[in-house]
Amino acid sequence: MKKRLILLLSLILCLFPIHSLADMAEGDMIVTLGENLSEAQKNSLLEEMRAPKDVQIVTVSNQEEHQYLGKYIAKSLIGTRAISSSAITIASKGSGITVKTKNINWVTDEMYVNALITAGVKDANIYITAPISVSGTAALTGIIKAYEISADKTIPEDVKQAANQEMVETAKLGDSIGNENATALIAKVKEEIAKKKPKNDEELRNIIEQAAKDLNVTLTDQQMQRLINLFNKLKNLDINWNQVSDQLNKAKDRISKYLQSDEGQGFLEKIKQFFIWLIDTIKSFFS
Repeated sequence: MKKRLILLLSLILCLFPIHSLADMAEGDMIVTLGENLSEAQKNSLLEEMRAPKDVQIVTVSNQEEHQYLGKYIAKSLIGTRAISSSAITIASKGSGITVKTKNINWVTDEMYVNALITAGVKDANIYITAPISVSGTAALTGIIKAYEISADKTIPEDVKQAANQEMVETAKLGDSIGNENATALIAKVKEEIAKKKPKNDEELRNIIEQAAKDLNVTLTDQQMQRLINLFNKLKNLDINWNQVSDQLNKAKDRISKYLQSDEGQGFLEKIKQFFIWLIDTIKSFFS
């Protein structure tokens, strides 16, 4: 009887092989769809994402949106329907995160990159879209949920909350100092936290003040305190700061403000001097 059972189980496994989501390979895609989309909207978005017919689909509810965003933005801004959607494609190891958006009017591509790095997401190409123009705050919930499934990895609840808070705080700061400045400031501070590991509020304040100075940004006392509160939460979480630093380095060329910073300008100056030297060398050769 036991032998027959084993043979039967073996036959079932041969006919219906079980693939672990942790075995997803480069190029594989997983899609998140808002549960309040109509069937026509779902089909339209899947076509827009160029999703394969057998793509894994994760549904995101409005309740989940309120769960992760309710503490940071007004309920009226979250709304009562889940419609923003995303496609996460596994990228090659070490390639970092890329984000592209459509119909997202408040959260920028770079803000998503920053928040996803905080959440521990890595090596993925992400496309975020909606059938109408939306703020984009709810999309992060679906992306993190899908990444957990694709990587077969549970992201701690407090890290998810922190990533959502970071995204909202960056967007709010962007309303005041500009989206590029806000994104670059958050990235720069996180990079410094990874390097220096500040032990108290004073050290953290110094890092934020220096980053703001480097970017020629002025922060109000309220903005400074909100950032101190945010980064205190981040540094006290079980976050792999070496991974954060590594992913930030890979994403630097996608954070446009970096090229306008002192560090970025220094890099551009080196390129400029190289070409000046090259032209002078060619001139002297022909003369």
